[in-house]
Amino acid sequence: MEMRKRARNSLMVLAVCLTAWLPMLTAHSQTLEDTTTCTPPPLPWPQNVQAQLDSLMGDPLLTTTHLGLVVYDLTADSVIFSHDARQTLRPASTMKLLTAATALDCLGGSYRFRTGLYYDGEINGNVLQGDVWLVGGMDPLFDDTDMRAFAESFRRLGVDTIRGRIMADNTFKEENLLGEGWCWDDDNPQLTSLLINGKDEFVERFMDEVRRGEVYIDAPCAYGSMPKNARLLCSRAHPIDAVLFPMMKESNNLYAESLFFQIAAASGVRPATAAHARQAVKRFIAKTGFPGAPYRVADGSGLSLYNYVTPELMVRLLRYVYHHRDMHMYLLPSLPVAGQDGTLKKRMTGVATKGNVKAKTGTVTGVSSLAGYCMAYNRHQIAFCIINQGVLKGADGRAFQDKVCEALCRAYPVAMQIP
Repeated sequence: MEMRKRARNSLMVLAVCLTAWLPMLTAHSQTLEDTTTCTPPPLPWPQNVQAQLDSLMGDPLLTTTHLGLVVYDLTADSVIFSHDARQTLRPASTMKLLTAATALDCLGGSYRFRTGLYYDGEINGNVLQGDVWLVGGMDPLFDDTDMRAFAESFRRLGVDTIRGRIMADNTFKEENLLGEGWCWDDDNPQLTSLLINGKDEFVERFMDEVRRGEVYIDAPCAYGSMPKNARLLCSRAHPIDAVLFPMMKESNNLYAESLFFQIAAASGVRPATAAHARQAVKRFIAKTGFPGAPYRVADGSGLSLYNYVTPELMVRLLRYVYHHRDMHMYLLPSLPVAGQDGTLKKRMTGVATKGNVKAKTGTVTGVSSLAGYCMAYNRHQIAFCIINQGVLKGADGRAFQDKVCEALCRAYPVAMQIP
């Protein structure tokens, strides 16, 4: 009897416990079921950059034009997307990337452009019995302030008469004033060693400044190579980054050509030639690990229609710069920034791209290009090169490039998709 009573009590206790525990067990079971079958919540941005770019390959622009495109994930060190990556195409002003990178590799970030004022002969009383030498270094930043410094240093000699000549030494570079393959009807800069405010007016401006100081010049100007015994009166110099910024931000062609000839002059040969610069570019490309790439270098600015590169080569260049911080720290800040400055100031002003895309633009007749860096939605660093060739309207090429960059900044690469 006592045993039956204890059994009934135990059953009652068990029933009470089951009644209390059942809702908890049911909820836990449901939680486990939900966990095993749930899918990740949708992300606010598209996830598949390859799919995004694949869809752009159906853009009507590409039915009548040629596209070269490479997208490289610098963080993962892998290609995300490529289309005709090894086609030789005209780079237009994205050629300036190659010039800038070669210069930073060859000359370094502390390099300075120099222009000098010298004299030879003897000073007798207030008369200089000799010549004044203006020695050019193709400095595009030499301006009115620098010229006044030249004139002031000459006045400090106490000379009021020059019984000699004003000599222009243009032996820094070859005599050609135009680049190979430049169109005659373009607004081409003149490639002279002596520049003031970017113009070929140096000698005339110096003589005007000297005459304002009531100095009599007995003979007209002439051209020649400065003798070794000439004495320095004044030297003006400007740093490479001061040239690099307007060259890249505003796509200044004169600045790019000036840098191109600084590269050429680094060999020590005078006069420096475009051929010397091309050899330096060739050596730099070999350093990037791409020595066999098909390409042709004609100038430093991209004005020439004889320049040819591949998108693959340009991205290899960007990758090399990215992994060499001493170069990257100079090049990256010089690039136009989407929606903020330079030639990208009015482009890609959306949330994902503004301030994110940093790239060099390029435009010549029939060509529109864009190459540089951006950060993807997964915070991976991306390098890219887009060259649209055969475009009759540059705006069409730019619109396509903006779509590509929008996809890169808003989308995950496939490797980063949540399973």
